[in-house]
Amino acid sequence: MSFERELNKRANSQCELCGQTEKLQAYEVPYSPSAGLESNILVCSTCSAQLDDAENRDANHWRCLNDSMWSTVPAVQVMAWRMLHRLKSEGWPQDLLDMMYLDEDTLEWAAAAGDAKDKSNAMVHRDVNGTILEAGDNVVLIKDLKVKGSSMVAKQGTAVRRISLDHENAEYIEGKVDGQQIVIITKYVKKI
Repeated sequence: MSFERELNKRANSQCELCGQTEKLQAYEVPYSPSAGLESNILVCSTCSAQLDDAENRDANHWRCLNDSMWSTVPAVQVMAWRMLHRLKSEGWPQDLLDMMYLDEDTLEWAAAAGDAKDKSNAMVHRDVNGTILEAGDNVVLIKDLKVKGSSMVAKQGTAVRRISLDHENAEYIEGKVDGQQIVIITKYVKKI
């Protein structure tokens, strides 16, 4: 039997997280200790789009985890646990997490993604509009900037690709402009 057929059979041809029956696809759960069917879940396009994209996550959609967290499939348990941790700031996921039980190996797999780590003290870099910047993002300069220690001026509208974050100061990022690596203050950039 093919992988897709086995996955559809196990999931009863519905999303293993929310129960939708349309636009289903396999999703490989990151950091899986095994491969194949055990490391995949069947998800709908709505769940798939929100699993790794915090910007477009609809917290109310994930109330479906109230049911799917009780699945006997470890990969489904892992993703339910991770999503509940990602949504913890909403309040209601904490109640579900308090009820949820994972065996030791499954909990280790779930925690491997780092969703349970306390991020309250984590440094957050934000652009001029307050949008969160992450390593690898692309930004555009919103004003001309003189580069200290050189005669170079980084012009307004210049795109800076694949930025890196300063881990000691939330106001600084780094990126290449005209082939030169420079430090840029976050209030002078806009994420693109």
